[in-house]
This record gives sequence, C-alpha cells and structure tokens, in this order.
Amino acid sequence: MPTARPPRTPPRSPDAADLERQLSAVERHLAALGESLRRHDSRHIEQQAHALRSALTLTIDAFGPVARAGQVPAALRARLVQASTQAAVQREALLRTSLALDSALEVMLPRERPVVYEYPGGTVPPVFRH
Repeated sequence: MPTARPPRTPPRSPDAADLERQLSAVERHLAALGESLRRHDSRHIEQQAHALRSALTLTIDAFGPVARAGQVPAALRARLVQASTQAAVQREALLRTSLALDSALEVMLPRERPVVYEYPGGTVPPVFRH
C-alpha cells in the first residue's frame, strides 16, 4: 500500500527581512571584492567573485517574485541600484586593468605576426614570379 505523502506547501514569499539579508550579503561581497581588487590579491579576488556570484543568485531568486508583484520596498530598491552601480564600477576597473596588462605584455612580448598569404611549401612556382 503506498504511503501518503505530506501535502506540498508552496514556498513562502520572502519578507522584507529576507530581502534585507540577501541584499546585505551582496553588499558585503561587493565590498570585499573591491578591497581585494585594490590590494591586487588574485586569490581573494577569485574567492570573493565566486561568493558574490552565489550571493547574487540567491538574491535574484529572492527578489524575483517580489519584483514581479511590484512589492520591493523603495529603500531596498535604492540599495539594489547602488549595488548594481558598484558592480559596474568594479567591472570597469577590472577591464581597464586587464587591457593595460594586455598592452604591457604586447610591448614586452610581441607576438610573431602570422603570414597571411604564403604559398604552401614556401616556394613560389615560377609562373607567379615577376
């Protein structure tokens, strides 16, 4: 005889305190990532980037239903905008640093330019010589 399963309860909608906790975690990880970027600490940058991605995933999951219902408190909305701005600034700083490093490496270690048009075998047949 099959056993009866308990009734499934729908997941509860996050309240303001849940949203606050999620957003605070994102803000903490953004601040820690910013500090790691300032210190040029690659190990911590990687750790904080991973932690931030995880926190963002949880935050998106928590805020999604509330945002679709139009019930995100104004104060949390403003903090979300601020966190988004901070993430964009960090992303831009990382991009500028990466481009500067690529340019420096190009100057110090120039790549050999590939020959685009070359006859296979290295010798040009007499018909194509001028």
